[in-house]
Order: sequence, then C-alpha cells, then structure tokens
Amino acid sequence: MLKRNHLLIAIVMTVAVLMSGCALPGLSGAANNTIKVGTMGTSESQIMGNMVRLMIEHYTDAKVEMVNNLGSSIVQHQAMLNGDIDISATRYTGTDLAGALAMDPVKNPKEALTTVKREFQKRFDQTWFDSYGFANSYAFTVTRALAEKENLNTVSELQPFVSDLKLGVDNAWLKRKGDGYEGFVKEYGFEFGKTFPMQIGLVYQAAANGKMDVVLAYTTDGRISAFDLKVLEDDKHFFPPYDTSPVARNDVLKAHPELKEILQKLAGKISTEKMQELNYEADGKMKEPAVIAKEFLEEHKYFEGEG
Repeated sequence: MLKRNHLLIAIVMTVAVLMSGCALPGLSGAANNTIKVGTMGTSESQIMGNMVRLMIEHYTDAKVEMVNNLGSSIVQHQAMLNGDIDISATRYTGTDLAGALAMDPVKNPKEALTTVKREFQKRFDQTWFDSYGFANSYAFTVTRALAEKENLNTVSELQPFVSDLKLGVDNAWLKRKGDGYEGFVKEYGFEFGKTFPMQIGLVYQAAANGKMDVVLAYTTDGRISAFDLKVLEDDKHFFPPYDTSPVARNDVLKAHPELKEILQKLAGKISTEKMQELNYEADGKMKEPAVIAKEFLEEHKYFEGEG
C-alpha cells in the first residue's frame, strides 16, 4: 500500500510538471500570468484602471485582477512597494512629489514629470509613464451667479470679500503641507472667514445649494459644469501640476515586456475636458466606470496601431 501511494504521488507530480510546461512562453503558471491593477475610490481612478485592464486584456492573454478603493496615492504607493499591486492606474505628479518623494513642489509641468520619472526609477525601481493627457489639479470654484455679481475671474479677486466667505474643502487639503491651506494663506495673503472640511464629492452640491460660497474642486470633475460652477484662475500659480500617469513596477515590466507599449498607447489620449466628461458619466449619470472605459476604448478601437 505504501509503495502504491508513493507511485501515485510520483504520477501526480509528473503531471503537474508537464502541465506547467504548457504555460505561455515566459510565464511559469497562472499566478505569474495575472497582473494586479490598483485604483483609488474615485470614479476617475476606476475609469482609468478599467482602461488599463481592458487594454492589457485586449493585447495579451494575461488575466487582470482589479484592486479597487485604495485610500490614497500613498496607499497605492505602499501597495506597489509591498508587491500587492503591479500597476497604479492613476498617479499625480504634484501629489507624489510631495508625498512619496517628500520633495518641494515643482510648478513647471514638464519639469515635474521629468522629476517623478527619474526619482521613481532611482528610488523605487518603478516606471512612471507619460501622462494620459489630463491634469486633475485643484481649483477654487464659485457659483456663476456669485462670479457675475462680484466680477470674479481670479483667486486674488476674492480678497475683498474673503472674511465673509465660507470655504468648503476636503479635509486632507486643510492639513496638507506645501500646497495645502497653510501654504495657500502664505502665498495669497488672506484666509477665508470659515473653512468646512467635507468629502470632495459633496463640495459641488454645497456650492450649488448656497451652503458654501467657495469650494476647492478638481479640474477633471464633471460636476463643475453640471452644477454651473466657475473655476477661478490660480493667478499666483500656487498649485503645482497634477498630470496623471500610470506607474508600473519594473520587475513586472521585465516579466511582461509587452506592457510598456500597451500603457504608452494611452499617453496623451485624454484631455482634461474629456476626462471631465467621462467623470460626469460616472458621477452625474451613475454609469459604471468599467462601462465608461469600455465604450471609450471601443470608440477609439483600443488605439490599435498607436503607441
């Protein structure tokens, strides 16, 4: 009986070895043929994460596992370092300069992109790709009615009224070093009468309902146009650029060299205005991010022949 058990074990192990030899060239089994794409909880991040997933599935036989709702860029970054994800779908130059790299803000967009590319290669053995084409920057916005009443076009023009104005912002920005509220007060030389921390998704409705006078929004958010808000020009160029790119671990790019060309196909293909439209499909019309991504890529034939 013991010999028969040993024989059975030997047969099972032989079959397993033979089956593993049938894997795709360069891949050593199902686990190595799965690429994990990480996204944050925003519609934007999940739309772009699904675009990355669909592009990979379109051009390769690899399976893609989505790791959604990572809390922030720092959480994404840690997940990359830990090997929990292989690709971060949305990383922002201004965010990671201050966060992962702990560097001073860089105001020139090209210089900011060059810096993160260089530093992520050197410090983390990761590739920061060219921007998708859009920048999700901070922007102070007001209702169109208030803008027309007080003839507001720039942030500086808020100063005469600022002591009476209520500012709605996401809590993270109030505490943020460098390009947060403290830095803003130093640069512009004034503070708002009251600040109200809230979830970023609530600021647009708060402004439209008159509960807030000024809100700090994201330039790619479709609710800016949906709620007829006016973006004020950052006339002192306080906010650094937040151009958006995917980031991939180099060991994954080495194991799957085709990924570089696939991700590069998305570079420069989505403007800030287009991303605003796509975000509104999700946040305003409640369409699933995966559906939005699929429709966009199908419309552009997955950018075949480009890259």
